[in-house]
Amino acid sequence: MQIKATNPEEYIAQIPEQRIPYFKKLRKTILHNLPKGFEEQMSYGMIGYVVPKSSYPDGYHCDTNLPLPFANIASQKNFIALYHSGIYANPKLLNWFVAEYPKHCKRKLDMGKSCIRFKKAEEIPFDLIAELMQKITMKEWIDLYEKNIKS
Repeated sequence: MQIKATNPEEYIAQIPEQRIPYFKKLRKTILHNLPKGFEEQMSYGMIGYVVPKSSYPDGYHCDTNLPLPFANIASQKNFIALYHSGIYANPKLLNWFVAEYPKHCKRKLDMGKSCIRFKKAEEIPFDLIAELMQKITMKEWIDLYEKNIKS
Protein backbone atom coordinates (compact mmCIF):
# COMPACT_ATOMS: atom_id res chain seq x y z
CA MET A 1 0.00 0.00 0.00
CA GLN A 2 1.83 3.07 -1.26
CA ILE A 3 0.51 6.42 -0.08
CA LYS A 4 1.76 9.53 -1.80
CA ALA A 5 1.81 12.40 0.67
CA THR A 6 3.95 15.44 1.33
CA ASN A 7 3.15 15.74 5.04
CA PRO A 8 1.78 13.59 7.89
CA GLU A 9 -1.72 15.06 7.78
CA GLU A 10 -2.01 14.31 4.07
CA TYR A 11 -0.76 10.77 4.72
CA ILE A 12 -3.32 10.14 7.47
CA ALA A 13 -6.15 11.48 5.31
CA GLN A 14 -5.47 8.69 2.81
CA ILE A 15 -5.47 5.67 5.12
CA PRO A 16 -8.57 3.52 5.66
CA GLU A 17 -11.11 5.41 7.77
CA GLN A 18 -11.40 2.72 10.46
CA ARG A 19 -7.62 2.92 11.12
CA ILE A 20 -7.40 6.70 11.43
CA PRO A 21 -8.15 7.00 15.20
CA TYR A 22 -5.57 4.33 16.06
CA PHE A 23 -3.00 5.71 13.65
CA LYS A 24 -3.44 9.22 15.06
CA LYS A 25 -3.06 7.85 18.59
CA LEU A 26 0.12 5.99 17.57
CA ARG A 27 1.55 9.17 16.02
CA LYS A 28 0.63 11.20 19.10
CA THR A 29 2.19 8.56 21.38
CA ILE A 30 5.43 8.71 19.40
CA LEU A 31 5.53 12.51 19.26
CA HIS A 32 4.94 12.81 23.02
CA ASN A 33 7.70 10.32 23.80
CA LEU A 34 10.23 11.03 21.08
CA PRO A 35 13.54 12.10 22.63
CA LYS A 36 14.75 15.64 22.05
CA GLY A 37 16.35 16.33 18.69
CA PHE A 38 14.51 13.84 16.48
CA GLU A 39 12.16 15.39 13.90
CA GLU A 40 9.00 14.16 12.24
CA GLN A 41 8.89 14.27 8.44
CA MET A 42 7.86 12.18 5.48
CA SER A 43 10.48 9.49 4.97
CA TYR A 44 10.40 6.64 2.44
CA GLY A 45 6.70 7.24 1.79
CA MET A 46 5.85 6.91 5.49
CA ILE A 47 5.71 9.21 8.48
CA GLY A 48 9.26 9.18 9.74
CA TYR A 49 11.23 10.24 12.78
CA VAL A 50 14.76 11.18 11.82
CA VAL A 51 17.98 12.75 13.01
CA PRO A 52 17.93 16.03 11.08
CA LYS A 53 20.85 16.86 8.81
CA SER A 54 21.52 19.93 10.99
CA SER A 55 22.37 17.53 13.85
CA TYR A 56 24.03 14.80 11.78
CA PRO A 57 25.30 16.22 8.46
CA ASP A 58 26.65 12.83 7.28
CA GLY A 59 23.07 11.66 6.77
CA TYR A 60 22.09 8.10 5.97
CA HIS A 61 24.83 5.95 4.43
CA CYS A 62 22.46 4.54 1.75
CA ASP A 63 21.75 8.08 0.52
CA THR A 64 23.74 10.81 2.25
CA ASN A 65 21.28 13.43 0.99
CA LEU A 66 18.71 11.96 3.40
CA PRO A 67 18.65 12.42 7.17
CA LEU A 68 19.45 9.44 9.38
CA PRO A 69 16.19 7.50 9.91
CA PHE A 70 15.21 6.29 13.38
CA ALA A 71 11.57 5.17 13.23
CA ASN A 72 8.63 5.17 10.83
CA ILE A 73 4.93 4.45 10.98
CA ALA A 74 2.88 3.28 8.04
CA SER A 75 -0.51 1.99 7.09
CA GLN A 76 0.16 -1.15 5.06
CA LYS A 77 -2.39 -3.28 3.23
CA ASN A 78 -3.21 -5.58 6.16
CA PHE A 79 -1.71 -3.84 9.18
CA ILE A 80 -0.31 -0.73 10.80
CA ALA A 81 3.47 -0.91 11.03
CA LEU A 82 6.03 0.62 13.34
CA TYR A 83 9.57 0.43 12.03
CA HIS A 84 12.09 1.04 14.81
CA SER A 85 15.76 1.01 13.84
CA GLY A 86 16.89 0.79 17.45
CA ILE A 87 15.31 -2.66 17.78
CA TYR A 88 17.22 -3.75 14.68
CA ALA A 89 20.57 -2.36 15.83
CA ASN A 90 20.46 -3.12 19.57
CA PRO A 91 19.89 -6.75 20.63
CA LYS A 92 19.41 -5.69 24.26
CA LEU A 93 16.56 -3.38 23.23
CA LEU A 94 15.06 -6.09 21.02
CA ASN A 95 15.15 -8.60 23.90
CA TRP A 96 13.54 -6.08 26.24
CA PHE A 97 10.75 -5.36 23.76
CA VAL A 98 10.06 -9.04 23.05
CA ALA A 99 9.90 -9.78 26.80
CA GLU A 100 7.62 -6.81 27.54
CA TYR A 101 5.22 -7.25 24.64
CA PRO A 102 3.15 -10.12 26.16
CA LYS A 103 2.58 -7.98 29.26
CA HIS A 104 0.81 -5.39 27.10
CA CYS A 105 -0.92 -7.42 24.39
CA LYS A 106 -2.70 -10.78 24.26
CA ARG A 107 -1.93 -11.23 20.57
CA LYS A 108 1.34 -12.91 19.56
CA LEU A 109 4.08 -10.46 18.57
CA ASP A 110 4.33 -10.16 14.78
CA MET A 111 7.61 -8.59 13.79
CA GLY A 112 10.51 -8.66 11.39
CA LYS A 113 13.99 -7.19 11.89
CA SER A 114 12.75 -3.68 12.61
CA CYS A 115 9.06 -3.91 11.71
CA ILE A 116 6.37 -4.43 14.31
CA ARG A 117 3.05 -5.29 12.63
CA PHE A 118 -0.31 -4.55 14.24
CA LYS A 119 -3.06 -6.43 12.38
CA LYS A 120 -5.68 -5.41 14.97
CA ALA A 121 -5.29 -1.65 15.36
CA GLU A 122 -7.38 -1.66 18.53
CA GLU A 123 -4.71 -3.85 20.18
CA ILE A 124 -1.72 -1.56 19.65
CA PRO A 125 0.12 -1.42 23.00
CA PHE A 126 0.45 2.37 23.16
CA ASP A 127 2.06 2.39 26.63
CA LEU A 128 4.74 -0.02 25.46
CA ILE A 129 5.38 2.04 22.32
CA ALA A 130 5.73 5.14 24.51
CA GLU A 131 8.32 3.37 26.61
CA LEU A 132 10.15 2.04 23.53
CA MET A 133 10.45 5.52 22.06
CA GLN A 134 12.07 6.81 25.25
CA LYS A 135 14.75 4.11 25.32
CA ILE A 136 17.27 5.74 22.95
CA THR A 137 18.34 9.37 22.87
CA MET A 138 19.35 10.95 19.59
CA LYS A 139 23.03 10.85 20.59
CA GLU A 140 22.77 7.18 21.59
CA TRP A 141 21.13 6.39 18.24
CA ILE A 142 23.88 8.18 16.28
CA ASP A 143 26.58 6.35 18.28
CA LEU A 144 24.85 2.99 17.79
CA TYR A 145 24.37 3.66 14.08
CA GLU A 146 28.02 4.60 13.61
CA LYS A 147 29.21 1.58 15.58
CA ASN A 148 26.97 -1.11 14.09
CA ILE A 149 25.46 -0.02 10.83
CA LYS A 150 27.64 2.57 9.18
CA SER A 151 30.88 0.61 9.61
